[in-house]
Amino acid sequence: MNRLTVPGRLLVTALILAGLWGLKWLIVDSGYVLKKTIAESQTVSRIDLPDAPKNAATAVPQMAMPSDKVASLDAPEIRWQLWAWNAQMGLMFANGGPKTTEGSIMAQNKINLSLTRQDDVPQMQASLIKFANEYKKDPKTTEGVHFVSIMGDGAPSFLAGLNPELEKLGPEYKAQIIYTCGKSLGEDKLMGPAAWRDNPQSAKGGLCAAYLRDGDWNIVVKWCGDNGIKVNPDEKSYDPDAMNFVAADSYIDAAQKYISDYAEDRPVVVNGKATGETRRVKVGAVATWTPGDVMVAEKKGGLVSIVSTKEYRSQMPCVVIGIKKWMEDNRPTVENLIDALAKGGDQVKSYSAALNKAGEISAKVYNEENGPYWVKYYNGVTEADKQGQVVELGGSRVHNLGDNLELFGMGQGSTNVYKIVYTLFGDVTKQLYPKLMPTYPPADDVIDLSYLKAVAGRTTTIAEADKLTFNDDDAIRQKVAEKSWNIAFQSGSNKLTPAAEREMQSLFNDLVVASNLRVELHGHTDNVGDPTQNRQLSEDRAFAVKQWLEAKSKSNFPDGRLSVIAHGQDNPLTSNATPDGRAKNRRVTVVMGK
Repeated sequence: MNRLTVPGRLLVTALILAGLWGLKWLIVDSGYVLKKTIAESQTVSRIDLPDAPKNAATAVPQMAMPSDKVASLDAPEIRWQLWAWNAQMGLMFANGGPKTTEGSIMAQNKINLSLTRQDDVPQMQASLIKFANEYKKDPKTTEGVHFVSIMGDGAPSFLAGLNPELEKLGPEYKAQIIYTCGKSLGEDKLMGPAAWRDNPQSAKGGLCAAYLRDGDWNIVVKWCGDNGIKVNPDEKSYDPDAMNFVAADSYIDAAQKYISDYAEDRPVVVNGKATGETRRVKVGAVATWTPGDVMVAEKKGGLVSIVSTKEYRSQMPCVVIGIKKWMEDNRPTVENLIDALAKGGDQVKSYSAALNKAGEISAKVYNEENGPYWVKYYNGVTEADKQGQVVELGGSRVHNLGDNLELFGMGQGSTNVYKIVYTLFGDVTKQLYPKLMPTYPPADDVIDLSYLKAVAGRTTTIAEADKLTFNDDDAIRQKVAEKSWNIAFQSGSNKLTPAAEREMQSLFNDLVVASNLRVELHGHTDNVGDPTQNRQLSEDRAFAVKQWLEAKSKSNFPDGRLSVIAHGQDNPLTSNATPDGRAKNRRVTVVMGK
């Protein structure tokens, strides 16, 4: 079950063979050839995910269960490749089986859909290219696939390798994102020693097994950025002052490397330069998803969930990607497909019978385990591992029409959260691996919301999106991240400088990504002036940050999410003896937790 290998293994070159039978594609890891040179460990900007609400049942009428009999439809087959991922439960229920069944929502919408599990990302890319190439010659082609679904935070890398090949057929053949089936909500995670959870700085020098440049790797990189920990992008060296990685073949291999006490000798580097020292290092953390997390817990134990998509709940939507030309040529079909997906999401959200049926269908589509297994890890569980330590395992959610409108900023007062997610993680991969991914398609070029807008426009009653709420009296009990932001204020006032406005936009994006985390804004000043007045000034400045964030997007910063704590001049970062030191002490520290 190699669900997300995005942005790992992008499409680099395509070798088109002569003849009517099509293509053979040569796909190189991550889409670009990377020279194995020592890269300096880098500090990554904070990356936070937007408000992704709780999965409350919605007031929709219950629909009949789909049958197990394949429907006989007078409609061309639509082919879709997907990972084994519980975020697609709504799709499972809507289709009724691997092929559209009688009585299913898809059948009611005249959609003849065939679902195929495909864990290999390069093959997904090749299947889309195959379809586009053949569709240009014959609109009735049965080659390739019309759609794939992948992790949204990995889409920039996926499309960076895919679209340059597709656009050789013409710009109208590029791949675009049109909808989200659901999201990971805890399933994808960084598992590490409890000490990392209690003191993130103790993770420096850690060695984490992961499928590089995929969605779970993104979680680790984001958590490091949140806590000011550098990331070593070279998996062949060891930086004692950064987070280091072992390249795994899959998320299961990542888990196995921890279970088997995998270790290797590596040259030590400091600031990107070899020291001449060699050190033996052992895997002590894992980036994985279900059932990789279950394997770690059951076979060895000793690791806890440091951070996951439960906290970074807007990071990993399950995005639907199709070929622009085909979708535009078949707009009514695409709209009916989205309508069925939305209704399937409503049913799974609202009725346990629909969820159980979706679990049963998942087992058939994925050809693995059984219905109760998929339902169990859709809901997520808390269990004791082999060493008796309590760990959280699994967790995903489906989306309905309202969730998509909220996610894409189409609801009243909402923000295009997905555009932020797409751009932030595209920039991270570009920063850490500039030779591997020097560029990626802009969000506005690859997100087409016209189909979603059309479906919403003709839907009379839209079930409300999940809403995230915070109680005013709840304080942070477990800190996930802490970082100081250089938010500059005019001297002696709480008014932001022009430079601070740019910093605030970055902070906004970060906090929007980590949508399930409570946020404390700690105000600090230097020691110039009266201590009592400085405390009031620090409070005023922290309140100014709070008000700026809430005014920009109330849906992402609901009442109770942001709180203000004033410290005045009591907790300097450095000496106040110099102008530079005083400037560093005039700050707002952001603490995220739950």
